[in-house]
Amino acid sequence: MSRLPLPSKPSGAVAVLAAIATLGACTTQGPETGRTGRISVAYIQKQGDQQYFRDEAAGARARAAELGIDLEVVDVGTDAARTIDAVRTAAARGARGVVVAVPDPALGPQLVRLAHDARIDLLASDDQICADLGDPAVCARQKLVPRVGFSGSQMGEAVGRRAAVEYRKAGWKAADTRIVAAARMDLSVCRERIDAAKLAFLQDAGQVRTLNVSTDNTPDGARSAVAATTAAESGNPEHWVVWGCNDENVEGGLAALRAAGVPEADLIGVGLGGYLACRDWQGGEHGQRFAMRAALSISGREVGALAVQTMYDKLRSGRPFPAEAFAPTAMVDPETWQASGATCG
Repeated sequence: MSRLPLPSKPSGAVAVLAAIATLGACTTQGPETGRTGRISVAYIQKQGDQQYFRDEAAGARARAAELGIDLEVVDVGTDAARTIDAVRTAAARGARGVVVAVPDPALGPQLVRLAHDARIDLLASDDQICADLGDPAVCARQKLVPRVGFSGSQMGEAVGRRAAVEYRKAGWKAADTRIVAAARMDLSVCRERIDAAKLAFLQDAGQVRTLNVSTDNTPDGARSAVAATTAAESGNPEHWVVWGCNDENVEGGLAALRAAGVPEADLIGVGLGGYLACRDWQGGEHGQRFAMRAALSISGREVGALAVQTMYDKLRSGRPFPAEAFAPTAMVDPETWQASGATCG
Protein backbone atom coordinates (compact mmCIF):
# COMPACT_ATOMS: atom_id res chain seq x y z
CA MET A 1 0.00 0.00 0.00
CA SER A 2 0.47 1.70 0.30
CA ARG A 3 -2.99 1.39 -1.28
CA LEU A 4 -3.26 -2.85 0.76
CA PRO A 5 -5.30 -9.70 2.04
CA LEU A 6 -5.10 -14.07 2.03
CA PRO A 7 -7.17 -16.99 2.26
CA SER A 8 -10.40 -15.26 3.08
CA LYS A 9 -11.75 -15.04 6.60
CA PRO A 10 -15.45 -15.44 7.37
CA SER A 11 -17.30 -12.24 6.44
CA GLY A 12 -17.14 -9.69 9.21
CA ALA A 13 -14.67 -11.77 11.17
CA VAL A 14 -11.55 -10.29 12.67
CA ALA A 15 -8.54 -12.54 13.11
CA VAL A 16 -6.54 -11.45 16.11
CA LEU A 17 -3.16 -13.08 16.05
CA ALA A 18 -2.13 -12.46 19.64
CA ALA A 19 -2.27 -9.87 22.37
CA ILE A 20 1.01 -8.22 23.23
CA ALA A 21 2.07 -6.40 26.32
CA THR A 22 0.95 -2.79 26.34
CA LEU A 23 3.52 -0.49 24.79
CA GLY A 24 3.96 2.19 27.39
CA ALA A 25 5.60 4.32 24.75
CA CYS A 26 2.49 4.48 22.61
CA THR A 27 -0.48 4.29 24.96
CA THR A 28 -1.99 6.56 27.52
CA GLN A 29 -0.67 6.29 31.04
CA GLY A 30 -3.98 5.79 32.83
CA PRO A 31 -6.99 3.53 32.19
CA GLU A 32 -9.86 4.94 30.17
CA THR A 33 -12.52 2.77 31.79
CA GLY A 34 -15.35 4.87 33.11
CA ARG A 35 -14.22 8.10 31.45
CA THR A 36 -17.09 10.21 30.29
CA GLY A 37 -17.41 12.80 27.58
CA ARG A 38 -17.24 12.62 23.80
CA ILE A 39 -14.25 10.79 22.36
CA SER A 40 -12.13 12.54 19.74
CA VAL A 41 -9.94 10.51 17.35
CA ALA A 42 -7.72 11.47 14.41
CA TYR A 43 -7.23 9.12 11.43
CA ILE A 44 -4.07 10.16 9.58
CA GLN A 45 -3.70 8.58 6.15
CA LYS A 46 -1.15 8.44 3.39
CA GLN A 47 -2.19 8.69 -0.27
CA GLY A 48 -5.76 9.76 0.38
CA ASP A 49 -6.36 10.17 -3.35
CA GLN A 50 -6.18 6.40 -3.90
CA GLN A 51 -9.45 4.49 -3.97
CA TYR A 52 -8.49 2.12 -1.18
CA PHE A 53 -7.76 4.96 1.23
CA ARG A 54 -10.88 6.86 0.19
CA ASP A 55 -12.87 3.74 1.06
CA GLU A 56 -10.98 3.42 4.33
CA ALA A 57 -11.85 6.98 5.29
CA ALA A 58 -15.50 6.40 4.43
CA GLY A 59 -15.61 3.26 6.57
CA ALA A 60 -13.94 5.07 9.46
CA ARG A 61 -16.39 7.98 9.29
CA ALA A 62 -19.40 5.67 9.12
CA ARG A 63 -18.31 3.70 12.19
CA ALA A 64 -17.46 6.89 14.09
CA ALA A 65 -20.98 8.17 13.40
CA GLU A 66 -22.46 4.91 14.69
CA LEU A 67 -20.39 5.10 17.87
CA GLY A 68 -21.00 8.81 18.44
CA ILE A 69 -17.36 9.88 18.44
CA ASP A 70 -15.63 12.82 16.79
CA LEU A 71 -13.34 11.75 13.96
CA GLU A 72 -11.01 13.86 11.87
CA VAL A 73 -9.48 12.23 8.78
CA VAL A 74 -6.27 13.86 7.54
CA ASP A 75 -4.67 13.06 4.18
CA VAL A 76 -0.90 13.58 4.37
CA GLY A 77 -0.14 12.20 0.90
CA THR A 78 3.39 10.83 0.96
CA ASP A 79 4.81 13.59 3.16
CA ALA A 80 6.56 12.46 6.34
CA ALA A 81 6.75 15.98 7.79
CA ARG A 82 3.00 16.48 7.32
CA THR A 83 2.40 13.20 9.15
CA ILE A 84 4.31 14.37 12.20
CA ASP A 85 2.58 17.77 12.10
CA ALA A 86 -0.82 16.08 11.85
CA VAL A 87 -0.16 14.04 15.00
CA ARG A 88 0.98 17.15 16.88
CA THR A 89 -2.09 19.05 15.73
CA ALA A 90 -4.43 16.22 16.70
CA ALA A 91 -2.91 16.13 20.19
CA ALA A 92 -3.18 19.90 20.55
CA ARG A 93 -6.87 19.73 19.60
CA GLY A 94 -7.58 17.20 22.32
CA ALA A 95 -7.64 13.91 20.42
CA ARG A 96 -7.45 10.96 22.79
CA GLY A 97 -6.37 8.53 20.09
CA VAL A 98 -4.59 8.60 16.73
CA VAL A 99 -4.77 6.00 13.97
CA VAL A 100 -1.95 6.34 11.44
CA ALA A 101 -1.43 4.82 7.99
CA VAL A 102 2.16 5.98 7.58
CA PRO A 103 3.72 7.08 4.27
CA ASP A 104 7.05 5.82 5.60
CA PRO A 105 7.49 3.20 8.35
CA ALA A 106 10.72 4.90 9.41
CA LEU A 107 8.47 7.41 11.20
CA GLY A 108 7.53 4.77 13.77
CA PRO A 109 9.90 5.75 16.63
CA GLN A 110 9.07 9.45 16.29
CA LEU A 111 5.32 8.80 16.23
CA VAL A 112 5.58 6.59 19.31
CA ARG A 113 7.47 9.30 21.20
CA LEU A 114 4.91 11.93 20.19
CA ALA A 115 2.00 9.77 21.31
CA HIS A 116 3.72 8.99 24.62
CA ASP A 117 4.50 12.62 25.35
CA ALA A 118 0.95 13.70 24.48
CA ARG A 119 -0.55 10.81 26.49
CA ILE A 120 -2.67 9.59 23.59
CA ASP A 121 -3.19 6.10 22.21
CA LEU A 122 -1.53 5.15 18.93
CA LEU A 123 -2.81 2.49 16.53
CA ALA A 124 -1.23 1.64 13.18
CA SER A 125 -3.44 1.18 10.14
CA ASP A 126 -2.36 -0.94 7.15
CA ASP A 127 1.43 -0.62 7.47
CA GLN A 128 3.42 -1.91 10.41
CA ILE A 129 5.52 0.49 12.48
CA CYS A 130 8.03 -0.14 15.26
CA ALA A 131 8.53 1.69 18.55
CA ASP A 132 12.32 1.86 18.39
CA LEU A 133 13.47 1.02 14.85
CA GLY A 134 12.73 2.46 11.43
CA ASP A 135 12.37 -0.95 9.78
CA PRO A 136 9.50 -3.04 11.18
CA ALA A 137 10.93 -6.13 9.49
CA VAL A 138 13.72 -6.28 12.08
CA CYS A 139 11.65 -5.04 15.01
CA ALA A 140 11.27 -7.12 18.18
CA ARG A 141 7.71 -8.40 18.31
CA GLN A 142 6.95 -6.67 21.62
CA LYS A 143 8.01 -3.35 20.10
CA LEU A 144 5.63 -3.49 17.13
CA VAL A 145 2.82 -0.94 17.42
CA PRO A 146 -0.63 -2.62 17.42
CA ARG A 147 -2.01 -2.69 13.87
CA VAL A 148 -5.29 -3.08 12.00
CA GLY A 149 -5.26 -4.16 8.36
CA PHE A 150 -4.49 -7.33 6.46
CA SER A 151 -1.98 -10.17 6.68
CA GLY A 152 0.69 -9.53 4.07
CA SER A 153 1.85 -13.14 3.98
CA GLN A 154 -1.67 -14.50 3.54
CA MET A 155 -2.42 -11.92 0.86
CA GLY A 156 0.71 -12.78 -1.06
CA GLU A 157 0.08 -16.48 -0.75
CA ALA A 158 -3.43 -16.12 -2.17
CA VAL A 159 -2.12 -14.09 -5.13
CA GLY A 160 0.72 -16.51 -5.85
CA ARG A 161 -1.56 -19.55 -5.76
CA ARG A 162 -4.09 -17.98 -8.11
CA ALA A 163 -1.31 -16.93 -10.48
CA ALA A 164 -0.08 -20.54 -10.47
CA VAL A 165 -3.57 -21.77 -11.35
CA GLU A 166 -3.78 -19.38 -14.30
CA TYR A 167 -0.24 -20.23 -15.45
CA ARG A 168 -0.91 -23.97 -15.43
CA LYS A 169 -4.25 -23.46 -17.16
CA ALA A 170 -2.51 -21.49 -19.93
CA GLY A 171 -0.04 -24.34 -20.49
CA TRP A 172 2.95 -22.03 -20.60
CA LYS A 173 6.55 -23.20 -20.12
CA ALA A 174 9.01 -21.71 -17.68
CA ALA A 175 11.64 -21.16 -20.39
CA ASP A 176 9.51 -18.65 -22.28
CA THR A 177 7.74 -17.04 -19.32
CA ARG A 178 8.76 -14.26 -16.93
CA ILE A 179 7.14 -13.09 -13.70
CA VAL A 180 7.05 -9.38 -12.86
CA ALA A 181 6.75 -8.67 -9.14
CA ALA A 182 6.21 -4.91 -8.78
CA ALA A 183 6.17 -3.10 -5.46
CA ARG A 184 7.64 -0.39 -3.33
CA MET A 185 10.35 -2.67 -2.02
CA ASP A 186 11.38 -0.48 0.92
CA LEU A 187 8.02 -1.17 2.59
CA SER A 188 8.07 -4.30 4.72
CA VAL A 189 4.39 -4.99 4.03
CA CYS A 190 5.09 -5.00 0.29
CA ARG A 191 8.12 -7.26 0.61
CA GLU A 192 6.07 -9.64 2.71
CA ARG A 193 3.37 -9.88 0.04
CA ILE A 194 5.83 -10.28 -2.81
CA ASP A 195 7.90 -12.95 -1.04
CA ALA A 196 4.79 -14.93 -0.08
CA ALA A 197 3.44 -14.80 -3.63
CA LYS A 198 6.72 -16.05 -5.06
CA LEU A 199 6.93 -18.94 -2.59
CA ALA A 200 3.31 -20.00 -3.19
CA PHE A 201 3.78 -19.91 -6.95
CA LEU A 202 6.99 -21.93 -6.69
CA GLN A 203 5.26 -24.57 -4.59
CA ASP A 204 2.28 -24.88 -6.94
CA ALA A 205 3.79 -24.31 -10.39
CA GLY A 206 7.56 -24.61 -10.15
CA GLN A 207 10.43 -22.22 -10.77
CA VAL A 208 9.92 -19.33 -13.21
CA ARG A 209 12.38 -16.46 -13.54
CA THR A 210 11.06 -13.51 -11.51
CA LEU A 211 11.93 -9.85 -12.07
CA ASN A 212 11.56 -7.81 -8.89
CA VAL A 213 10.68 -4.26 -9.93
CA SER A 214 10.89 -1.41 -7.43
CA THR A 215 8.08 1.14 -7.88
CA ASP A 216 6.31 3.92 -5.98
CA ASN A 217 3.10 1.83 -5.77
CA THR A 218 1.26 4.01 -8.30
CA PRO A 219 0.05 2.94 -11.78
CA ASP A 220 2.26 5.46 -13.60
CA GLY A 221 5.28 4.68 -11.47
CA ALA A 222 4.82 0.96 -11.99
CA ARG A 223 4.36 1.38 -15.72
CA SER A 224 7.63 3.30 -16.09
CA ALA A 225 9.64 0.95 -13.85
CA VAL A 226 8.27 -2.22 -15.43
CA ALA A 227 8.85 -0.86 -18.94
CA ALA A 228 12.51 -0.17 -18.17
CA THR A 229 13.08 -3.53 -16.49
CA THR A 230 11.34 -5.72 -19.05
CA ALA A 231 12.96 -3.94 -22.00
CA ALA A 232 16.34 -5.03 -20.68
CA GLU A 233 15.29 -8.66 -20.13
CA SER A 234 17.08 -11.19 -22.30
CA GLY A 235 15.68 -14.40 -23.72
CA ASN A 236 12.71 -12.89 -25.58
CA PRO A 237 10.02 -14.29 -23.28
CA GLU A 238 6.64 -14.79 -24.93
CA HIS A 239 4.51 -14.85 -21.79
CA TRP A 240 4.32 -12.67 -18.70
CA VAL A 241 2.80 -13.09 -15.23
CA VAL A 242 2.35 -9.89 -13.21
CA TRP A 243 1.62 -9.43 -9.52
CA GLY A 244 2.46 -6.69 -7.06
CA CYS A 245 1.91 -4.99 -3.74
CA ASN A 246 -1.42 -3.57 -4.88
CA ASP A 247 -3.73 -3.21 -7.88
CA GLU A 248 -1.83 -0.12 -9.00
CA ASN A 249 1.36 -2.08 -9.56
CA VAL A 250 -0.38 -4.80 -11.55
CA GLU A 251 -2.34 -2.32 -13.68
CA GLY A 252 0.84 -0.36 -14.39
CA GLY A 253 2.83 -3.51 -15.16
CA LEU A 254 0.23 -4.83 -17.59
CA ALA A 255 0.03 -1.43 -19.28
CA ALA A 256 3.80 -1.39 -19.81
CA LEU A 257 3.78 -4.85 -21.39
CA ARG A 258 0.83 -4.02 -23.64
CA ALA A 259 2.67 -0.90 -24.80
CA ALA A 260 5.66 -3.10 -25.62
CA GLY A 261 3.46 -5.16 -27.94
CA VAL A 262 2.65 -8.16 -25.74
CA PRO A 263 -0.78 -9.55 -26.74
CA GLU A 264 -3.51 -9.74 -24.11
CA ALA A 265 -3.54 -13.53 -24.35
CA ASP A 266 0.13 -13.66 -23.30
CA LEU A 267 -0.47 -11.73 -20.08
CA ILE A 268 -1.62 -12.98 -16.69
CA GLY A 269 -2.23 -10.37 -14.04
CA VAL A 270 -3.44 -11.07 -10.51
CA GLY A 271 -4.32 -7.90 -8.65
CA LEU A 272 -4.23 -7.15 -4.97
CA GLY A 273 -7.07 -4.91 -3.94
CA GLY A 274 -9.67 -5.49 -6.62
CA TYR A 275 -10.78 -1.85 -6.72
CA LEU A 276 -8.91 -1.18 -9.99
CA ALA A 277 -8.91 -4.72 -11.40
CA CYS A 278 -12.69 -4.69 -11.66
CA ARG A 279 -12.56 -1.67 -13.98
CA ASP A 280 -11.16 -3.97 -16.65
CA TRP A 281 -14.10 -6.32 -16.15
CA GLN A 282 -16.96 -3.83 -16.16
CA GLY A 283 -18.91 -4.05 -19.38
CA GLY A 284 -17.09 -7.17 -20.52
CA GLU A 285 -18.86 -10.07 -22.11
CA HIS A 286 -19.38 -13.43 -20.41
CA GLY A 287 -16.32 -15.62 -20.94
CA GLN A 288 -14.17 -12.78 -22.28
CA ARG A 289 -10.44 -13.23 -21.67
CA PHE A 290 -8.78 -10.41 -19.73
CA ALA A 291 -5.10 -9.88 -18.95
CA MET A 292 -6.19 -9.15 -15.38
CA ARG A 293 -7.33 -12.69 -14.68
CA ALA A 294 -8.23 -12.25 -10.98
CA ALA A 295 -7.64 -10.07 -7.95
CA LEU A 296 -7.68 -10.42 -4.21
CA SER A 297 -10.51 -8.16 -3.11
CA ILE A 298 -9.86 -6.14 0.02
CA SER A 299 -12.16 -3.66 1.70
CA GLY A 300 -10.75 -0.36 2.83
CA ARG A 301 -14.12 0.36 4.42
CA GLU A 302 -13.78 -2.65 6.70
CA VAL A 303 -10.27 -1.66 7.76
CA GLY A 304 -11.33 1.92 8.51
CA ALA A 305 -14.34 0.74 10.51
CA LEU A 306 -12.27 -1.86 12.37
CA ALA A 307 -9.59 0.69 13.27
CA VAL A 308 -12.13 3.13 14.69
CA GLN A 309 -13.91 0.36 16.60
CA THR A 310 -10.62 -0.90 18.04
CA MET A 311 -9.63 2.59 19.17
CA TYR A 312 -13.09 3.22 20.65
CA ASP A 313 -12.98 -0.02 22.63
CA LYS A 314 -9.62 0.99 24.11
CA LEU A 315 -10.65 4.53 24.99
CA ARG A 316 -14.13 3.82 26.27
CA SER A 317 -13.71 0.53 28.11
CA GLY A 318 -9.95 0.06 28.45
CA ARG A 319 -9.90 -3.04 26.23
CA PRO A 320 -6.26 -3.68 25.26
CA PHE A 321 -5.32 -3.35 21.63
CA PRO A 322 -4.76 -6.68 19.87
CA ALA A 323 -1.30 -7.10 18.40
CA GLU A 324 -2.95 -7.31 14.97
CA ALA A 325 -6.53 -7.41 13.77
CA PHE A 326 -7.35 -8.45 10.20
CA ALA A 327 -10.27 -7.60 7.94
CA PRO A 328 -11.63 -10.29 5.56
CA THR A 329 -10.62 -10.74 1.90
CA ALA A 330 -11.79 -12.81 -1.09
CA MET A 331 -10.34 -13.80 -4.46
CA VAL A 332 -12.54 -12.55 -7.30
CA ASP A 333 -12.44 -12.67 -11.11
CA PRO A 334 -14.49 -11.36 -14.04
CA GLU A 335 -17.21 -13.93 -13.40
CA THR A 336 -17.49 -13.57 -9.62
CA TRP A 337 -16.61 -10.04 -8.54
CA GLN A 338 -20.10 -8.56 -8.78
CA ALA A 339 -21.76 -11.41 -6.89
CA SER A 340 -19.08 -11.12 -4.18
CA GLY A 341 -20.27 -7.65 -3.29
CA ALA A 342 -16.88 -6.11 -4.02
CA THR A 343 -16.91 -2.40 -4.79
CA CYS A 344 -15.27 -1.02 -7.91
CA GLY A 345 -13.22 2.16 -7.67
